[in-house]
Amino acid sequence: MAKGFNKGPAAMGGQGGMMQQIQKLQQQMEEAQAKLADETVTATAGGGAIKVTMTGDQKCHEVVIDPELLKDADAEMLQDLVLSAVNMALDQSRELANQRLGPLSAGLPF
Repeated sequence: MAKGFNKGPAAMGGQGGMMQQIQKLQQQMEEAQAKLADETVTATAGGGAIKVTMTGDQKCHEVVIDPELLKDADAEMLQDLVLSAVNMALDQSRELANQRLGPLSAGLPF
């Protein structure tokens, strides 16, 4: 038989083993993603006057505004602070996801 044309059981074993590894990795990724939905990060702006909590799967969980800020704040400043806190929380959430999923995706054979 010519080189490279071995299609017997030994050749299939290598592919089967790779498929098992990929399936295991996929299961680990799904488990890690499910855990991310339960983990949260919190970002603050305006010296803690605005607090945004976001889950590891980038869903906004809570926005807290200190009532004292509302006494003196104008709408534009409040909008800027909320926007800043949301963007910081998103960045932290993405970093959390990268920490949890990065090692798993590094094991992909592609």
